[in-house]
Amino acid sequence: MLSHPEVASRFGFGVYEADLQTGELWKAGRKIKLQSQPFKVLAVLLEKAGDVVTREELQVRVWGKNIVVDFDHSIGTAINKIRDALGDTADNPRFVETLAKRGYRFIAPVTVLSGTSAIKSTESINLDLTSESGSAPVVLEGQPGTAPQIEVSSLPNELDLMHRRRKVFGFWLWIPVGVLAGLAGFYYGSRSSGPLPRIERLTRTGRIAPGVQAMESLPASATDGLRIYIPVISGGRSVLAQVDVRTGAVENLPLPSEISSATLGDLSPDGSTLLLRNHLSPESEQSLWTVPVGGGSALRVANVVAHDATWMPDGKSILYATGNQLLINRPQDGSSSVFAKLPERAFWLRWSPDGKVLRFTLLDPIKHTLGLWEASSDGKSIRPILGNWTKPSSECCGIWTGDGKYFVFQSDRGGSSDLWRLEGESIGEPKRVTNGPLSFVGPVTSRNGHRIFFLGLETESLLQRYDAGRHEFVAMPGFLAEANRIEYSRDRQWVIWTDASGKLWRAKADGSELIQITPDSLQVFLAHWSPDGKRIAVMAKESGKAWQIYLVPADGGAPEKLLRESRNAADPSWSADGQQIAFGRVTDIMGKEDGPRAIQIFDLRTHALSTVPGSEGWFSPRWSPDGRYIAAVSLDQRKLSLFDTVLHTWRTIAETTVADPVWSSDSKAIFFHASSAEMQPIYRASIPDGRLEQIANLSNFNGGDTEDYFFCGLTLESVPIVRSRTRTGNLYTLDLDGP
Repeated sequence: MLSHPEVASRFGFGVYEADLQTGELWKAGRKIKLQSQPFKVLAVLLEKAGDVVTREELQVRVWGKNIVVDFDHSIGTAINKIRDALGDTADNPRFVETLAKRGYRFIAPVTVLSGTSAIKSTESINLDLTSESGSAPVVLEGQPGTAPQIEVSSLPNELDLMHRRRKVFGFWLWIPVGVLAGLAGFYYGSRSSGPLPRIERLTRTGRIAPGVQAMESLPASATDGLRIYIPVISGGRSVLAQVDVRTGAVENLPLPSEISSATLGDLSPDGSTLLLRNHLSPESEQSLWTVPVGGGSALRVANVVAHDATWMPDGKSILYATGNQLLINRPQDGSSSVFAKLPERAFWLRWSPDGKVLRFTLLDPIKHTLGLWEASSDGKSIRPILGNWTKPSSECCGIWTGDGKYFVFQSDRGGSSDLWRLEGESIGEPKRVTNGPLSFVGPVTSRNGHRIFFLGLETESLLQRYDAGRHEFVAMPGFLAEANRIEYSRDRQWVIWTDASGKLWRAKADGSELIQITPDSLQVFLAHWSPDGKRIAVMAKESGKAWQIYLVPADGGAPEKLLRESRNAADPSWSADGQQIAFGRVTDIMGKEDGPRAIQIFDLRTHALSTVPGSEGWFSPRWSPDGRYIAAVSLDQRKLSLFDTVLHTWRTIAETTVADPVWSSDSKAIFFHASSAEMQPIYRASIPDGRLEQIANLSNFNGGDTEDYFFCGLTLESVPIVRSRTRTGNLYTLDLDGP
């Protein structure tokens, strides 16, 4: 507790600052909206950080003794608004802890600020842990003997937006999987004792590409000691760049014309040659190339397609992952031999410095879990490590320090990631390296010493609609600010949407009567209204399980699973009479699995299941409101076609990159996002003639800060709604042996 709370007017915690005199809350120099009453509650909690503040004390200090209010509702609402502003949760609190029948406690480390704003100028981050009792230390700025502050350096930004290259995973970077959404929580389980190492920010671009684990897009990077090679977002595209480890300067990396969409695999042991995949389409297995870092021609690795790859310790052969196997390719003669057969698909292949142990990440396409495994140098001894450490497993992306002393990896708990370390080749109890407040992912170690580099996620985005008169995107209403996918009911009275953490919400079209439709145990990808507006068909999954289709009452209630199977099922779409639901499967990068992938129809009256004729190799069905057509996308996402439900014929209406088709309410047009095309246009395809009209693209955003965007749906007037992204993350660094 502060000894003199009356003299404290500004508090810093994590990347946040609260100014009690002005009533303002700031995050990394940006003002965060928080209403007056919740801010007053926050002020009391900050003044007594680490101590329990009773509900009675809050009532007296915030509302007064003689004010009559529905206090239980008021304090609950205030606490929820504080958590929303801070990206906090009640289940895994990072900032505000609820103590049943007692009150609340602010559990994060708090700094009393003086002079000019520390966060606005240096963006310092305090990552010191709480004590075992859960109380938070209050650090007086500049006071000797206090817990260490983690200061973020102010390195220059020299991002050079040079050549726009073909976009690969722009759409997938927007999947609402929590890891891109907010701040880290205090994690249950093991806690490190003592202070954590000092973290410094290396880049200031905010454009480092985060990747999406669930979409087989892990944020891989590599270093030669002087530069870090890493993907960045530039002009709506993921392009390969190099970062100077001394200055943080970022420069796009020119690549030969043969490689139009590079995904990083590895850097050769001598630092001379990059190993890349040329991701020209959403298929998981892609061609493999080697490219000299100093310039020169790209060389295709003959007879190889892979979803990940690394150099063998000798720097001459290549270990690559395809299907559920690891193989060794010898570029000298083009031959390949099996190294190991695995239970699932392997990613992030990393050898120990002595070349005796290979560690990698296995991705389960049904359970959508990540786990760390290791193999001996001959591929004969294969075993999981940390198999029961978290449930479901979420560990991935591990790498050794240059001397093999530490093995650093990331673990996702509560929707946000932190870094942990093991001692060398041990598989004992890990020790925490970071503890928020950002999500920290994708570690890479320097070639000497124990310095590591990693990505800190800090996504900033804005929901906007297209204004045809102004030819630009403008902000959407505030109550939809957190929406990722939006759909209005056919009677135009209601709207549903998914948020960044995968929850489904429903409200009146004016924002009133807001409720959460799905339980927290379900992560929702998308949802669609039934024609009568009484039910909602949902694509969602429970933690550690496959994507499934559920039916949920529009007024809330227990979700009903449509199918009794363990396969991934996706994209439910209602027939015009509301008696049938068309659905498809998922693409390889959302869960590669055996079995046919076609469009199927489930009859809600008979529970009979049928397959749409000629639909093999198609997914993402969308039934037109009038029932005449079912639109579908080819698995390579290069075609949009219509199935005529009367004539039982197929017709292709668009051949470009296709994502997120949405019908207009009158069935006279279908909109879609060409997310991998130049400038990412949104098209309107007229029905039935198929005439394409470009509605908008990246050039229609104001300010010049938008790097990419995601097509969220249509307004009541069939106007595109998008979420534009202006910031993703930066590179950070720390020394594992440092203070």
